[in-house]
Amino acid sequence: MKTIHQWLIEYGESHQNKTNKTVHWICVPLIMFSLVGLLWSIPTPELFNKFNFPVNFGTLFMLFALFYYSTLSTPLTVGMLFVTAMLVFGNYYLAKLETPPLWLVSIVIFAVAWVGQFIGHNIEGKKPSFLKDLQFLLIGPLWLLSFIYKKLNIPY
Repeated sequence: MKTIHQWLIEYGESHQNKTNKTVHWICVPLIMFSLVGLLWSIPTPELFNKFNFPVNFGTLFMLFALFYYSTLSTPLTVGMLFVTAMLVFGNYYLAKLETPPLWLVSIVIFAVAWVGQFIGHNIEGKKPSFLKDLQFLLIGPLWLLSFIYKKLNIPY
């Protein structure tokens, strides 16, 4: 199994261009946000509605992601807990508005953000990492968070 450092180095190989990095700082969080929103929009069994916390496919996906992150790095998992809280709160707020529906907002954000990602990689001249291994879809957020940790001198 690869270490977090190996994953981040390999992910970083196709993310050297300044413009592509900037695109990723915008688009990766938007893709995460919209993916949670899309999954949130899937109707859930009645059992899910008995909790005081929003239990849906979006929050379950983030729990799965947090478990995966915990196998790679405890400090980064702690940071992703905060990111997850923001994603859940934002989607909870949008879902309550109902107009426009969360699924529609999420689809638009998802599509625009992925177009941005592919433009960034076109500028970079390298294919997105997830085409090599789908796990890189979950590594992207950690890659961004690792820069914040480096700035704050937090080991991971």
